[in-house]
Amino acid sequence: MRRFLIVATTCIQLAQAEEYVLPPEDIGVVGQTETEQAAHEDTLSDIARRHGLGFDQIVKANPNVDPWLPGTGTIITLPKRHVLPDAPREGIVINVPEMRLFYYPKPKAGELPKLLTYPVSIGRLDWKTPLGLTTVAAKVTNPTWTPPETIRREHAAQGEILPAVVPAGPDNPLGQYALRLGVRGYLIHGTDKAWGIGMRVTHGCMRLYPENIETLFKEVSVGTPVRLVSQPFKVGWLSGILYLQVFQPLEEEEQTLVEQNTHIRLLAKAVEGRPRGSYQIDGEAIRRTVANKMGLPIPVGREILAD
Repeated sequence: MRRFLIVATTCIQLAQAEEYVLPPEDIGVVGQTETEQAAHEDTLSDIARRHGLGFDQIVKANPNVDPWLPGTGTIITLPKRHVLPDAPREGIVINVPEMRLFYYPKPKAGELPKLLTYPVSIGRLDWKTPLGLTTVAAKVTNPTWTPPETIRREHAAQGEILPAVVPAGPDNPLGQYALRLGVRGYLIHGTDKAWGIGMRVTHGCMRLYPENIETLFKEVSVGTPVRLVSQPFKVGWLSGILYLQVFQPLEEEEQTLVEQNTHIRLLAKAVEGRPRGSYQIDGEAIRRTVANKMGLPIPVGREILAD
């Protein structure tokens, strides 16, 4: 008689890496917006992780869907088309309000240049993620965490006593891999709380899904440049169509961006040098995109072919 051992397991579908062939400099858009039908057991958090998306990003793209009970068969928009940040296409670029990391590895001999992109969590309003140019200063496997006194006091006020040093292991907030930056105290790292990816929840560091930081950690070398930018409005051309992608600005910057009409200046720059009459801009599409802030690249202009 045969005996069978039945083992109960929990299936966690890990985040897919988004990898693209890097387009020429005059093309600023990659990927495609996709859809998926939600299963009975799905939450938007589950679907986001399967597709390498952040939580806030997928919620914004599906404003009429319950994040925790989407419902069997509900069509979920997967915002997997991206306008590239206005930054050099080298090393790591993190667009903080977008909560997304773009990595441009140096192409190997005989290979086309590529782009890898992942969602990240960023610092809360009271623990801002810094902006500017830095580098990967060190790579650490199985890091320990030494929480600053300010963080220990914060946790103590909530009834949680943190040790002076949190050892490496499954309960370490830094996960299994960390990239220490040249800005003292800031890291790009994994997490023991994957549900928080794509949210403004950290003490200033940038968290990735465990499977994403593992891939990035293997790819990146010490000395890689890291640019931390704040670009809630991004514009780019693809196949004669001008796209505008708008994210919720960081709360501390929103008023300044509105006063400066930042998106108008970016659109003007996108058509700079093109003869008047060779393109058409849709003002109403621009207005809706800026108002909705859904994080989806929306066509707002097009080239006009000469007769």
